[in-house]
Formats: sequence, C-alpha cells, structure tokens
Amino acid sequence: MKLSGMIGGALLLALPALPAVAEGLISYTTQESFEDVVFGLENAIIDEGLVVDGTSHVGEMLARTRADVGSDVEIFKAADVYSFCSAALSRKVMEADPMNIRFCPYDIFVAVKADTPEETIIGYRAFPEGPMKEVEALLDRIARNAIGMD
Repeated sequence: MKLSGMIGGALLLALPALPAVAEGLISYTTQESFEDVVFGLENAIIDEGLVVDGTSHVGEMLARTRADVGSDVEIFKAADVYSFCSAALSRKVMEADPMNIRFCPYDIFVAVKADTPEETIIGYRAFPEGPMKEVEALLDRIARNAIGMD
C-alpha cells in the first residue's frame, strides 16, 4: 500500500462517528465491544446524576422466543435498552406540555446486529420540536459520552 493510502486509512479510523439519523432514530456506530459500550453508557448516565430505572434485555428475549414464534432469524448478537429519567428535566418538559409524559422514561439502546457483529450501535428515539429537544440533547450527550465522543 502506498504511504498516502496508509495515512488516509489511519485518518479514516481516527474520525469520530457521525450520528446516523433515520426517521425517529438517532444512533452511533462504534467498533467498541457491546460490553464496553454498556459500561460506558451506565457510567455516562451516572455522570449525569441519573439512575438506571430498568434494563430490557431485548436481544435475549428475541433469541429465547425465536423458535416459539416460528422463526430461525437471528436479529441481534446482543441488545439491551436502558431506561432512566431526570426529575428536573421531566418536570420542565411536562410543565410545558403534560402530554410529554408519553416520552418518559427515556431510553437508550445498545445493540450488536447479527449481520454486523464487529459493530456496536448506541442510539435513542428522536423527539419532536419544542421542549423535548432538551431531552434529546441529554440523550445525545449520554450516548456520545458512552462511546468516548465527548
């Protein structure tokens, strides 16, 4: 390989992950392991002064029930959803619109898809314009911190 190709490849590896934005979804992909991203996520939530309310082991549930529902498709190697809330921020957005309750608690997922086992994805749902964008900014900060982007 030419030196310029090696330098270009090194620069490409050094670039930060940009968010993937799909309809209603914001996610980041990293080469870090699932376990490392989960550890980073748990610490990023704690660093914000928040507590994980619950963890949904979606990947395990899908694997466990795959045969029961007549499927042989492996979707995830691993996938968990972490739920948490911020009393101060939740109060603020619900004082602005009590129906923002529909977004609480806040969730961030970590997943490794079966077809791309070398990548771990961390993400969350996008929120509508208005007060919920502050919650989206919090989730983005937490997700980015989890994978060392901030």
